[in-house]
Amino acid sequence: MNKIKFCINHIISMSSETLMEKPSGKCRCRTQSWYIVFISFILWFTLYMIYLYSSSVTFSKMEYSLTLNNDTALFDSSESFLDVVRDDETEYSSRAGDINIVDDVEDGNDTEEKPVDKLSENEEIYQVIQSLVEDQNETEPVETETNSGNENRDVASDKEVKNKDEDDKTVKDKGKENHVTEQKKGTENVAKQKKTANVSERQKEDNPEEQPVVTLPIVKSQIERTRHSRRETRNKPVDSSDPVKEKRIEKAVVVPRRARARLDPCSGRYIYIHNLPRKFNQDLLETCRSLSFWTDMCECASNLGLGAPLPPDDKLYSRTGWFNTNQFFLEVIFHNRMKQYRCLTKDPSVASAIYVPYYAGLDVGRYLWDPDGFMRDYDAVNVVKWLASRPEWKRMWGRDHFLVAGRINWDFRRNPKNESDWGNELLNLDEARNTTTLVLESSPWNYNDFAIPYPTYFHPSTDSEVFQWQNRMRRLKRRFLFSFAGARRPGRHESIRNELIDQCLATRRRCRFLECDKTQKCHNPAYVLKLFQSSIFCLQPSGDSYTRRSIFDSIVAGCIPVFFHPGSAYVQYIWHFPKDYRKYSVFIPERDVKSGKSNIERILQRISRERRASMRDEVISMISSVIYADPSSRLRKTEDAFDLTVKGVLDRIEKVRNQMNEGRIVNYEFDEEESWKYFVCGKLGSHEWDIYFSRKIGKHVL
Repeated sequence: MNKIKFCINHIISMSSETLMEKPSGKCRCRTQSWYIVFISFILWFTLYMIYLYSSSVTFSKMEYSLTLNNDTALFDSSESFLDVVRDDETEYSSRAGDINIVDDVEDGNDTEEKPVDKLSENEEIYQVIQSLVEDQNETEPVETETNSGNENRDVASDKEVKNKDEDDKTVKDKGKENHVTEQKKGTENVAKQKKTANVSERQKEDNPEEQPVVTLPIVKSQIERTRHSRRETRNKPVDSSDPVKEKRIEKAVVVPRRARARLDPCSGRYIYIHNLPRKFNQDLLETCRSLSFWTDMCECASNLGLGAPLPPDDKLYSRTGWFNTNQFFLEVIFHNRMKQYRCLTKDPSVASAIYVPYYAGLDVGRYLWDPDGFMRDYDAVNVVKWLASRPEWKRMWGRDHFLVAGRINWDFRRNPKNESDWGNELLNLDEARNTTTLVLESSPWNYNDFAIPYPTYFHPSTDSEVFQWQNRMRRLKRRFLFSFAGARRPGRHESIRNELIDQCLATRRRCRFLECDKTQKCHNPAYVLKLFQSSIFCLQPSGDSYTRRSIFDSIVAGCIPVFFHPGSAYVQYIWHFPKDYRKYSVFIPERDVKSGKSNIERILQRISRERRASMRDEVISMISSVIYADPSSRLRKTEDAFDLTVKGVLDRIEKVRNQMNEGRIVNYEFDEEESWKYFVCGKLGSHEWDIYFSRKIGKHVL
């Protein structure tokens, strides 16, 4: 290096002296140009020699480093590592050091091999290193390759295991004299390695998608790394009795395998539809005239259960997506929507839930006013017997089954001691208590039925129809502070409808009342929609039961509901309404209205304009959650009431399945009479609504 510096300084000094001399002759500029070119060449040549010299020094250091660490050659699979350890026993047994094993496998092609990436930049260095590795592995070849992307591991055959053990024994005999000390140390860790291997195998069986894979990078050419399949070396058995191997694996750092890039989008969401006899569903629609004495149910059954399309009225609703839907045809609508479900399966063994397309509401509706309880129970008992005889039932004894009964729960909970009482005994049957039943109104004191929204008149076929309607409701100017559509209940002393109607009539300018007793206007969608679209708040008291369809008609119209009993919504539609009821509704205790302490107009006027706007925006955003899309189409971006219901059912069944797998009693966390509290709050204890559900008196509690 000193000689090179001396030469450079000598050349530069000579060049400077030459340039300072006066040129002779007439071509001074030409002589100076020649010297400049010559000096530039000399400088370039000198820099090139310096570069070659520094490269040779770097190569020497790298070669020396690889020579020192050759005994700890890195591998790209745990099985290849175990094979080379046997070579180390015969030639390098005295230098068994600690090894950190790092795994970063994803789809078999992303294994980190940083040494290979660096050395591949210089082919000369790469070839020298490759020759060193080949010399090291002359005793026994190492089979390591990149993963082919197939994450399913094949099981090694007994023949390979036997041959491997014989090779291990031969290698150990050759190096026995040189490894007495190492064997003493290694035998102390045999028990720990066996325990680690058992835990790893158990984890592989429990979670095949997140199996830990131990790999080590190795300096190999790209051709050799892709020559064989990793599947061969992956299936080689582990010899836990090898002392050197025990010492190296003892401090291994195992990184779990990354999840698959592409998972089954229907995993955990598959649903199987039972092929029930026609008498439980389709035959009921074919004999639609016998379903009701007062209503033409055949017209209601048209358009897949949506009913006849509403006549065009641009002032009230959009031109498409509006039907005269009967509230008791939810079973038919849900069944047709289920036929369009994305994750249906014909194999019940892979299904997470099983749907029973029994039209329970239409069935019992034919005999509700029949004093003979036998006819009301006949089909319900037969469908339960049919289900219990199926092999799918015995898998979870019906706890993964669900059905839709398109009426309130009280129509299916007749007192078994009184055959002439209202409804049938469907939900009281032992088999039915294992299933999940979806009704228009659930019982707060039972855990096997869940409420889902009433059908409305709006059934969009595209996402744009939903968004356009929501924007239209936001732009509306509403004339009235509040409104009420309903009739008096003179025979029910606990009802507050009389007080609400009186207060509404007393403030004509701020309240609008739609009479439903003497006229049929409440059954006309045009009158109902016009009333709710012109009001800021809509009163929703209890009727014959806690809930009413008017709740959902008002939400579709962007009207803020006012409730007087928590059983009307808050403990009912837990999958569809926000948990914080203050965001979208106003609650006024009905006992305060009954006693005259609460004035509806004053309470609503005290609500600020900012809060009204916030509540109205929340209600309008809930529209998609309470409507059922047209079964003949499919929404892409919006989740409607059907989608949220299916999601809630799958979550519930999965929780029940986990309880059964753990050997626990299903729904053991709470007493059945406190079901409402557990489902709403997720915990037990005192609650502000205990006064409403502390005792049962028929169908309504004050």
